[in-house]
Amino acid sequence: MTTAHADRWRVAPGAAVDLAARDPRQADGIAGKDEAMAALPELHDRLRQLQERLWADQRQSLLVVMQAIDAGGKDGAIKHLFHGLNPAGAHVVSFKAPSEDELAHDFLWRIHGHTPGKGELTIFNRSHYEDVLVVRVKHLVPETVWRPRYKLINHFEAQLAASGTRIVKLFLHISKDEQAERFRARLADPTKCWKFRVGDLADREQWDSYQHAFEEAIARTSTEPAPWYIVPADRKWYRNWAVSRILVETLEHMDPQYPPCEDVTGVTIG
Repeated sequence: MTTAHADRWRVAPGAAVDLAARDPRQADGIAGKDEAMAALPELHDRLRQLQERLWADQRQSLLVVMQAIDAGGKDGAIKHLFHGLNPAGAHVVSFKAPSEDELAHDFLWRIHGHTPGKGELTIFNRSHYEDVLVVRVKHLVPETVWRPRYKLINHFEAQLAASGTRIVKLFLHISKDEQAERFRARLADPTKCWKFRVGDLADREQWDSYQHAFEEAIARTSTEPAPWYIVPADRKWYRNWAVSRILVETLEHMDPQYPPCEDVTGVTIG
């Protein structure tokens, strides 16, 4: 399997980010939906094999941070990725609004305890980045509080990386029109309407503010040990293919190995 795809979505350290200049319907790197759908089973099988090796190896860990605007497709992407993975070593952590106890500590306190241990693959569905996104747009804390957090996040992620945790951060990039379509689809589907809340419309009115907040967060925190990838996500089949490629290529670079078997010379099993 080649390893030339993921770089197309990776944000280089120090690079400026202009989401308006990135087409969320872009589908480069593959011929089309049919080819992507045909490639997904092999990609997923490779992901399963690599995750099994990571769990057996017990020397490294992988943290996947997934962020998006409302209806951006985080849940769908996670469901796709986790199908068939070994649940002993694969976890999803969803971060909601912080509790009173969490607010009584520094903003990273509630995050650190959920980072993956050796051998584990953990996906954060939302993350510590809410503390430079939502708090910024909704003015929950002053700028003098949230702006220094970029540097604190970089230090935090560098610490994790130095301890053997590979970090991949995915921003699922959808258009405002696509978000509207997904909201309408949710309201029309009894199995999905529970995911819609009236507050989503208030957030939608601040679309530009959220886009600017994402742009600055990505630009300031895409680093060598913890890069951001901006994944065009209007087309779900392309999103799933791209996210799978990124994780497979990351794990292939990590190259986890099954540990050697114990010396069983002279052992008999009755």
